[in-house]
Amino acid sequence: MAKRTLTDKRTIVTGASSGIGKELVSQLVQRGNQVLAIARRQDRLEQLQSDLENATGTLTYLAGDITDSEFRRSVLDWIRKNWAGCLDVLINNAGVGSIGPFADSSESTLRQIMEVNFFAAVQWIRDLLPALKKGRSPVVCNVGSVLGHTAMPSKSEYCASKFALHGFSDALRIELSADGIDVVLVSPSTTKSEFFASVLDGACQQNKGMSADRVAASAIKAIAKGKREVILSYGGNCLVLADRLLPTTLSKWLTRWYRRQPQTDMDA
Repeated sequence: MAKRTLTDKRTIVTGASSGIGKELVSQLVQRGNQVLAIARRQDRLEQLQSDLENATGTLTYLAGDITDSEFRRSVLDWIRKNWAGCLDVLINNAGVGSIGPFADSSESTLRQIMEVNFFAAVQWIRDLLPALKKGRSPVVCNVGSVLGHTAMPSKSEYCASKFALHGFSDALRIELSADGIDVVLVSPSTTKSEFFASVLDGACQQNKGMSADRVAASAIKAIAKGKREVILSYGGNCLVLADRLLPTTLSKWLTRWYRRQPQTDMDA
């Protein structure tokens, strides 16, 4: 894993219209990077581009569905035309969740979560590997979650997608080392963003957690320092440590906690 200076890097950020993704784009552009922002909401991307028009770096956007193979091909075409087929940084940030008991959920919910959080990220990497191999100190950053290390009730499908991304990142890091491509896994805890208001089921307002700009700053720092993996909060680190050292005890505690929760509280 190599250290790198994050200036004038050709960078793609998915899920760029709000939350962590928006902050990643903003901070990277202000550091002088060339950023291609990817998200579905074109109006949000237009506003972000306008907000950053006087920044040191440059921001271009392409609006589309990251799970759509045709859209991914259009991004590849853009990279070939504008960056000579080269890419330095890929940040897979886009994500979606669902809150509530698995028994009350549906197959379509599970499939959509896996498509966005796991399969899309994997396919972006697969499609962009040739461009990354031509990049300068290239790196893939996958934005995972503490729930990709330790599972929590009422978020089983989201946990499954982030556990999958965690395992994939660990394997891919070894495979790509010979090509000089680093893989960084960033695992935030609860983040203040629109995420909880836009989940597929169980939407709610969430005012707790780390701010999106702090998560973005920590992710950028991890990429620059060539970190293998970072867990971003003290509570998240404690939870992961407890799961590794005392998994049975933690599971019993979570079971007792879950059974005591009113349904309205569990969904929050």
